[in-house]
Amino acid sequence: MEIRAQCIRLLMSIMILLSVQDQKVNAVSLRVVPNRLQFFEYESVTFYCEGVDYCEVVHKFKGKVESCSKTNKRIPTGSSCSIQIVYTDNSGEYWYETEGGRRSNIIKLSVTAGPVILESPAVPVLMEETVTLSCRNKIPSSNFKADFYKYGSQIHRSSTGNMTIQRVSKTDEGLYKCSISGAGESPESWLKVTEACHSSSAATPWIIATILVSALLVAVALYHFGKGYCKKEAGTVDAGRVTYAAQSALIG
Repeated sequence: MEIRAQCIRLLMSIMILLSVQDQKVNAVSLRVVPNRLQFFEYESVTFYCEGVDYCEVVHKFKGKVESCSKTNKRIPTGSSCSIQIVYTDNSGEYWYETEGGRRSNIIKLSVTAGPVILESPAVPVLMEETVTLSCRNKIPSSNFKADFYKYGSQIHRSSTGNMTIQRVSKTDEGLYKCSISGAGESPESWLKVTEACHSSSAATPWIIATILVSALLVAVALYHFGKGYCKKEAGTVDAGRVTYAAQSALIG
């Protein structure tokens, strides 16, 4: 019984590992180019759908992005589509879903008719990396002062329009905006910070090795279990023969 319980536990471990591997291989993700969350009206944005052949992007309130059906393109890692001209009502959350029902990450874009935007990454920034936030004026200018805010409080002033954060940590995560003197201020956007994770290709050899070892242990356990069972059956048969012979002798 103990060997059988060990076999069951090992089989369950293999099933879990296979499930994890399947999730990593089938990972789907959405990114945008330019890689930022804020856009001026009349700019264009391209969506890249990694891991699928057709980029069917969905807006939280407007549904499927119709313009994407006309601009869908295949790329080596998936597909892409574009909105050639964005308006303020294009602001909101975007994602895509596969035919199997898996949903990608959500990207929340902000389109403004105002004069200033904050250029911050649309995808999460990995911890320990360096990230630069840029305050951009709709009317190009090389001489201006920009103030940066986090949760409404001023945290930095720049004469270049940029704020660089070295070795990003979770404490840097939050709601940012910027303002340019004499021009105006940007909308707010959330800077997301995430821990670095190993890619599926890097994890695959370890997972395969673990599965093979587990399978080998299961096979050995089943072999010993079967061997013990056969010995038990053989002992039972031999005992039956002895009993039968003794009974025959008494009768004779």
